Amino acid sequence: MKAGVLYANEDVRYEEYPMPKVEAGEVLVKVVATGICGSDVPRVLKNGAHHYPIVLGHEFSGDVVEVGEGVTSVKPGDRVAGAPLMPCMTCDDCKKGNYSQCKFYSFIGSRVQGSFAQYVKLPEQNAVKFNDTVSYEQGAFFEPSTVALHGLMCANYSGGEDVAILGGGTIGLFTMQWAKIYGAKRVVVFDIDNDRLALATKLGADEVVNTLEPDFKEKVGKFGYVYETAGVDVTMKLAFEIAGNKSNVCFIGTPSKDLVFTPHLFENMNRKEFTLTGSWMSYSAPFPGKEWALTAHFFGTGELKFDDSLIFKKMPMSDIQKAFDMYKTPGAVKGKILLINEV
Repeated sequence: MKAGVLYANEDVRYEEYPMPKVEAGEVLVKVVATGICGSDVPRVLKNGAHHYPIVLGHEFSGDVVEVGEGVTSVKPGDRVAGAPLMPCMTCDDCKKGNYSQCKFYSFIGSRVQGSFAQYVKLPEQNAVKFNDTVSYEQGAFFEPSTVALHGLMCANYSGGEDVAILGGGTIGLFTMQWAKIYGAKRVVVFDIDNDRLALATKLGADEVVNTLEPDFKEKVGKFGYVYETAGVDVTMKLAFEIAGNKSNVCFIGTPSKDLVFTPHLFENMNRKEFTLTGSWMSYSAPFPGKEWALTAHFFGTGELKFDDSLIFKKMPMSDIQKAFDMYKTPGAVKGKILLINEV
């Protein structure tokens, strides 16, 4: 088969690669669409891969073409999205259903061959079926959708409160939608990009705020739930300011730089007695979790909305190096790049 193979920093080659061999309990998927995740970019451009050579890619959908011995939940011809985490299932965390905290996990697309290829294999339990009303492009967005829903769950979300979403990227827009689906009183999306804010409105946000506007904090009030999805200094600090008394704050975004709080800013957590938590990946028991089942369900009903504006560009898999080169220019990529297998 053909695959985009990472050999060294900034060196991705689309070339012949061994076809995965399906064993008992495994499924072979013909990849139709796969997204470039923000975590893939430093793996390619900043020496971030665990080893070389490696085929990356973990946000994908396609068709089951072969199943191993003992597989019963899917069959050839089924449309599936792939849950990339492969927990050990035997450690204390796994036994408690805390698969994201497994210290002995493997991961499709970072530790073993991923979806930047024509075919990828995965354990049966990692193949999440969806119906034919859901497009393959939507299927490639299952993983970011589940990350968003897992964040809601980590903060013990319940409806009836005002909700702030800090960051209007892919994760933020899905977090906004999940908050709406589960009964938010009002959802406000904060960003600096008016195009992303316009998309947030289109997908159902009650209000949007451009944080470059002066005095915006005085206009929006306080929130019962705050979800930080950008992982940057400004939004992580803003979360402390707009959180309400006895509220819940969840950091879904992953910071890449040092974060320093002044005593006055940090004191917000003490005075307001808000609960601060983090969120990591997107799994719960039974594996891979309700995050994945609910994404398939609500994409299928149309209540979880999908818009082509979430996709920045669709490119053939053979242009994978060109796709990653686009990330070398800061701000050039606004949205998801999807790689499409032409064969």
